[in-house]
Amino acid sequence: MSMTSRALRALAMQEDLNFLLTNRIPRIAATRLMGRFSGIRSPLLARASIAVWRLFTDLDLDEAVPQRYESLQQCFTRALRPGARPVCEDPGVLASPSDGIVGELGRVVDGRVYQAKGFPYSIAELLGPRGDPAAFEGGTYVTLRLTSAMYHRFHAPHDCTVERVTHLNGDTWNVNPIALRRVERLFCRNERAAIELRLSRGGHRVTLVPIAAILVASIRLHFADLRLHVDYDGPETIVCDARLRKGEEMGWFEHGSTIVVFAPEGFEPCEGVATGRRIRMGEPLLRCADAGPIG
Repeated sequence: MSMTSRALRALAMQEDLNFLLTNRIPRIAATRLMGRFSGIRSPLLARASIAVWRLFTDLDLDEAVPQRYESLQQCFTRALRPGARPVCEDPGVLASPSDGIVGELGRVVDGRVYQAKGFPYSIAELLGPRGDPAAFEGGTYVTLRLTSAMYHRFHAPHDCTVERVTHLNGDTWNVNPIALRRVERLFCRNERAAIELRLSRGGHRVTLVPIAAILVASIRLHFADLRLHVDYDGPETIVCDARLRKGEEMGWFEHGSTIVVFAPEGFEPCEGVATGRRIRMGEPLLRCADAGPIG
């Protein structure tokens, strides 16, 4: 890493400056602008943008397909070569739906969970008026933060049926740890989607909540042929009957962001899953605590 790159990354990590630059600007306008810019089809512009991006992040494209890009958006939403993300086949395990850094995790108590130490929020508010927070009382939640340099696609954590998607309009606050320690109920303020799953074995209910953030131009859901973004004006609730296999691709973020996973009582974090750990899509995330296969 060059001295220039190290200096730029150190500057970006200064908390006050980082918070000012990523939150005290017109967030939604900046997000719209980023969406338009990243969609420009120009290999030259894409190469230049990726070179700048690498000054601030540890972007690694060795596993990516393709290796050359027509637009910055194509790089953000890149696929990986076959076999790059083996999926845990244990039927008693929920696999991680995405690459990410484990933020907070723990038990749902009185309908509350945490975005950071000392910053609780209500899952009823996060899931919206059509959600069922009681289904997860006493259950487990895990927050997965995707940095801008990570693989941005997310996948089914188990064989399942997607029963409903609820889109919730909101802001585009940065979701990095600096903002999570300063802005109360941040996840509940941001644009997000509650994706309700029914596991094929045992009928357990699991909900994934992809949360948008500043510069995240959209969340694409393949199973519903749906693109959710800050200007989306379609139905708030989409009833689905999409059957997915464990590890099957569900969609992507057009930048980095966050997914919160909610599982009901009886699920526990798998060995080694802890705050601050980097995890890859397909690795064990949560296990059913009854010591047997789910169901």
